[in-house]
Amino acid sequence: MNENAHPDRRELLLRLGAAGLGLAPLGLQAKEDGKNTYDEESILKAATDFFGNTTEGLAKVIEKAFKEQGRPNAYIKGEEASAALTIGLRYGEGQLVMKGGGGARVFWAGPSIGFDAGANASKVFTLVYRLPNSAAIYQRFPAVDGSAYYVGGAGINYQRLDNITLAPIRLGVGLRAGVSLGYVHYRREKSFNPF
Repeated sequence: MNENAHPDRRELLLRLGAAGLGLAPLGLQAKEDGKNTYDEESILKAATDFFGNTTEGLAKVIEKAFKEQGRPNAYIKGEEASAALTIGLRYGEGQLVMKGGGGARVFWAGPSIGFDAGANASKVFTLVYRLPNSAAIYQRFPAVDGSAYYVGGAGINYQRLDNITLAPIRLGVGLRAGVSLGYVHYRREKSFNPF
């Protein structure tokens, strides 16, 4: 390849060569990831604007998510309420925002069962990883609420399905303790049916 080729032409040649081999050139993959994903500073600012203030706990929870999951390509800003006495229910609604543009209104509900008691209402800022398009959010994601990580009033847990990971960060009021298993069903329309 001509080293003096125009940068756009050189990038196109690299892409065509990589496509022919079924590979993504390392430099281009990193460049695309940065363009289509959020950096930690942008997410912290968006979360702080959404929650209305920043806490050391919120910053540490976001830092933990970035260390474990990398850079998200979308997030959901919303509110939810949940309650449990062995059997629990969770309902929420929010707005999906994708880095590449676009988004959608999202409603969620889900049942849980386990050693769990209490109730809470909270704002939820969910980091979304490897979401191919906004329609892919509308499905059931397994949830293990006992796996939550708490620092200074902020909590995070992970919901995974196939290659998509959701990381809800919650700040709210109420008291709920225990371990539960269940799922969260993300939908296009509000429903009181948790299943």
